[in-house]
Amino acid sequence: MMHTEDITSIDKKHLWHPYTSMDNPLPCYPVESAKGVTIKLTTGEELIDGMSSWWAAVHGYQHPKLNEAITSQLSKMSHIMFGGLTHEPAVALAKKLLDITPAELNKIFYCDSGSVAVEVALKMALQYQMGKENEQRTRFATIKNGYHGDTWHAMGICDPQNGMHAIYKNRLAPTLFADSPKTTFDGKWDSSDFNSMRNIIEENQVEIAAVILEPIVQGAGGMRFYHPQYLVELRKLCTKHDILLIFDEIATGFGRSGKMFAMEHAQVVPDILCLGKAITGGMISFATTITTAHVATTISKGTPGVMMHGPTFMGNPLACSCANASLDLIMQPNTLESIHRIERELVKGLNPFKDLSIVKDVRVLGAIGVIEMYEEIDMEQFQEAFVRNGIWLRPFGKLVYMMPPYIISSEELTKLISGLKNIYSEIFQVTF
Repeated sequence: MMHTEDITSIDKKHLWHPYTSMDNPLPCYPVESAKGVTIKLTTGEELIDGMSSWWAAVHGYQHPKLNEAITSQLSKMSHIMFGGLTHEPAVALAKKLLDITPAELNKIFYCDSGSVAVEVALKMALQYQMGKENEQRTRFATIKNGYHGDTWHAMGICDPQNGMHAIYKNRLAPTLFADSPKTTFDGKWDSSDFNSMRNIIEENQVEIAAVILEPIVQGAGGMRFYHPQYLVELRKLCTKHDILLIFDEIATGFGRSGKMFAMEHAQVVPDILCLGKAITGGMISFATTITTAHVATTISKGTPGVMMHGPTFMGNPLACSCANASLDLIMQPNTLESIHRIERELVKGLNPFKDLSIVKDVRVLGAIGVIEMYEEIDMEQFQEAFVRNGIWLRPFGKLVYMMPPYIISSEELTKLISGLKNIYSEIFQVTF
């Protein structure tokens, strides 16, 4: 067994972590184990996880039903190619997905990860337009402040100015960017909010294959919650011009926004839906892209008559088995009840941050709590303070936010928020 010093030394010298410099990396804290909502470091500290391991571990860690699903499947097969073969876990998962998604969405394509699910959705849209002999429809439209992943074309539909991929903006296929909605989720709808997107679609309709966006909640692009009416207006306009509508629910799907899917806040159904993260409870990488029979048939009758994508680990039996168990847990009535409890407790716990002069905004929706600062925070300083206070969060830019596992207790959530208050008092010399 390696010593902590060896782990940190080798890690710092050779392992490149996400969004981190290799020459001057942020410190990394070695994890020994994780159970429930607690992360245990090799140095003995125990941290309450407020991130669900980047929004995926919604059932916490070492959940017995998820563990059993994987270990049981291991005795049969860990992987089998999905080309020309199928298996029960994949079919059972399809049935579960059909039960909880809108009836119109009934053609399911399994993917490796969320970014790949987005890539597949974009390819579906292009092949659909080719099948309709709309060869000129090769562009995508979206809204600013969006985030859709780190693979190539997924980066191309992320915010080109304020997003994490701004350095690539002149190297990616040009996307049409509308202003992001300004009307807040619970605000009074302002119809002018849709003018930017309407103008883009009306002026470029002959070139646009699809519009893609995160419904209701913009995640890593800014943690913003916008008004459901925006999606209603967008659905009408896309239908009018035979432009496909893609919803990226990789972060928001499976209850995170307080509904099973964020699109339910607007009662709008897209032509293509991307799901991931919580689908396996964060146990193993997996995602899916779901579309309508109309889209699938149009692609299948076009040239070359097949969906041109096929990941090696598509439909992986371990992932499908785990996803089946995760969805069983998500569909239990007490899961949404827990999310609504978390929402109430986040509103109460984070409300005092509104009174701080350094805080621009505090917002909560479902099991998402966001503190937006006026200035960017010092990530290294905050991470060190998190560990000292027995909690774990991963802020970015001006945003300090929580997306805890659904199983977090009231006591654990209170400790998480209290730890954050201690850190603010220490770093910014404020009082609550």
